[in-house]
Amino acid sequence: MLPEEPAILEVRHAVRAWIAAHAPGSELVVALSGGPDSLALTAAAAAEADTVHALVVDHRLQDGSDRVADAAATHAVALGCASATVLAVDVSGRGGMEAAARSARYSALDGARRGLPVLLGHTLDDQAETVLLGLARGSGGRSIWGMSSFDSPWGRPLLGVRRAVTHQACTELGIEPHEDPHNSSPDFARVRLRTEVLPMLEDVLSGGVAGALSRTAAQLREDGAVLDTIAAHVALRVVVDNEVLITEIDGEQAPIRRRVLRSWLQEQGAKGLTDLQLRAVDDLIGRWRGQGGVAVGGGTPNARLVVRRRRGRLSIGLEGTGPDEERRV
Repeated sequence: MLPEEPAILEVRHAVRAWIAAHAPGSELVVALSGGPDSLALTAAAAAEADTVHALVVDHRLQDGSDRVADAAATHAVALGCASATVLAVDVSGRGGMEAAARSARYSALDGARRGLPVLLGHTLDDQAETVLLGLARGSGGRSIWGMSSFDSPWGRPLLGVRRAVTHQACTELGIEPHEDPHNSSPDFARVRLRTEVLPMLEDVLSGGVAGALSRTAAQLREDGAVLDTIAAHVALRVVVDNEVLITEIDGEQAPIRRRVLRSWLQEQGAKGLTDLQLRAVDDLIGRWRGQGGVAVGGGTPNARLVVRRRRGRLSIGLEGTGPDEERRV
């Protein structure tokens, strides 16, 4: 039985509402790091769901990480999880350690979840940090939507719960969470946002900033969903035989046009599409001056994926990496 204390009750209520909305009476997986957010989430999920399995990812980036992972798994079983599995991963790849660790973590969780939804311990504070990072990068409105409560298979029941509440919940549970030293390292932009920028904004604006950022993200996400639906209907008319008909899409408003192009590009294999690339492709429609093709991510070591305008259509395909007239953006 969990204690009837304010913090753990708030976490339980958040998890209960999420389960009722997205997975009533179902079997769930919880991603458990051993930190306060995921421990509080695991305790609440085990109390609220029918069956919960914990997955603990060991990134093996620090000495003793295996012991931390084993301790988290032990906590999971003690809190009522039906099982707890440690997943050891290798962290490597592009984008720095933080991005590589995230990629390895999600890949491991996806491979071990057995078709079940996975609950993640992201809090309202994480949401505020995500919105600020997206805003600073200026990569389009979609980047400041923040995280959604359910983006199958990933569930985030705690997006309305402050980080301080999950810390207090662990105290009420009598559990000592693991504090990852990476979470306090100024080498990471997100940590500096957490420890420097957000506290300063809260002070200057007299509080409420994290909540305001979260509400803004939710509003933008709702508006964006409507535009996405409209764009999906437009795409049925303007995308023919995997090509975009210029005359059909040219009269659409820019937000709809770019959404159609984004979906089309992703369906054709474009990867890591940036706002700059998307606008360059859009210029092949709205600002056509006879310019060459636009290279986007998703090619091979020997060929770029290039979008070109030909005979009133946009087409996309692999082209050799030798010198040509394409624009690289």
